[in-house]
Amino acid sequence: MVLPLPQSVLFCCDHNAVRSPMAEGIMKKYYGMDTYVQSAGVHNDMEIDGFSIAVCQEMDVELSRHRSRSFDMMEQWGDDLSSFDLVIALSPASQRRALELTRYFHLDVEYWPIMDPTGLGETRNDKLNSYRQTRDQIIQHLKDRWGEPTEMT
Repeated sequence: MVLPLPQSVLFCCDHNAVRSPMAEGIMKKYYGMDTYVQSAGVHNDMEIDGFSIAVCQEMDVELSRHRSRSFDMMEQWGDDLSSFDLVIALSPASQRRALELTRYFHLDVEYWPIMDPTGLGETRNDKLNSYRQTRDQIIQHLKDRWGEPTEMT
């Protein structure tokens, strides 16, 4: 069922280095800037993954300038989770953390089971194919939730 776009969305995963930055970038490309979109991780102990950058670049989504951040960093910087209309968790750990942090807010938290491609594949091509599968899962979830892209170029 296609739903109207919310005013703000936070995507989250384990490290804010693979899945959530991909989801943030693709959503911005597909649905424009009418929706405020950010991403965060349970941890921020990793930089953006090069394979994520590569498979998103294939569809003209730029991730190379992304800087990983955690829920704790968001709080330190004054970003209030209650200001988001929707939190979409892309991993079980991020779902648990999002539910814990939002338990006192009137805020929807959804879980999208998106494959973690890190550590999959032996060759560079195999790894890229795993990351493409993750990217394509995100795209399918976005389309299922909000319909066909409105801002694609």
